[in-house]
Amino acid sequence: MNSLSKHIESTLLRQNSSWDDIRQLISGSAAAACYGICVPPYFVKQAAREIREKKHPLKLITVIGFPMGYSSVSAKVEEIKKAAMEGAHELDVVVNLAAFMSGDMPVLKNDIQSTITAGHLQNKKVKMILETGALSETDMLKLADMCVEADADFIKTSTGFYPNGAELNKVELLRKHLPGRIKIKASGGIKNREQAEAFVQAGAERIGTSSALDILKEEVQDA
Repeated sequence: MNSLSKHIESTLLRQNSSWDDIRQLISGSAAAACYGICVPPYFVKQAAREIREKKHPLKLITVIGFPMGYSSVSAKVEEIKKAAMEGAHELDVVVNLAAFMSGDMPVLKNDIQSTITAGHLQNKKVKMILETGALSETDMLKLADMCVEADADFIKTSTGFYPNGAELNKVELLRKHLPGRIKIKASGGIKNREQAEAFVQAGAERIGTSSALDILKEEVQDA
C-alpha cells in the first residue's frame, strides 16, 4: 500500500493539551507528511500562525460542537465563523444526536443544514460526526442520508470520546451506501498501521488518530 500519510489527520483533542503539545503535534505531523492536524478550537489561531510561519504543507482541522453535539445551532454557527476567521481549513461538526434520538427532526435538520451551510459560506469542507458507535446500522444510514441531503463533504464516524469508536463493518456499509462524492473519515480507537490500512481499504478517505506519528513510524520501519 502507498504511504498512509496522505490519509492521516494527526489529532490532539485532549482537554488538558497545552500549546507546547500542539507545537509538537505540528512539527511531528509535518515531518511525517500527514495530510493535516486536528486541534481544539482554542488553538486554531496559534496553530494557523505556526503552520504559516514555518511553511508547513498541513491542513488545519478543528471541531465544532465537540464532543457532545447538543449545543445550540447558533453557538455552532458562531464557532464555525470564528474557526474559519482564525485559519481553519476544515471543520468536523458533531451532529445533535440527542435531537435524533428524540425524534426531533425539525431541530436536527436545522442543526445539520445550518452548520454545513455556514461552513460552505466560509469555503470550508465540512465533516459531519455521527458517533456511529451509538447508532444501529439503520439509524446510522438514516442520519448519514440527512447529512448527504444537506451537502456534507464527509461523514465522520466518531468523536473518539464515546466508548465505541470507528468500526470497520460500519465504514464498509457507509462506503457502499453513500454517493461517491461523499467521503468518509474514520476516527476513534485507530492505534496502529494494520487498523489504519484496513479502514482505508474499507473506503475511508481520511483517518483521524492521536497515534498518527506512531502509525507512520511503524510504516517506515516496515517498508
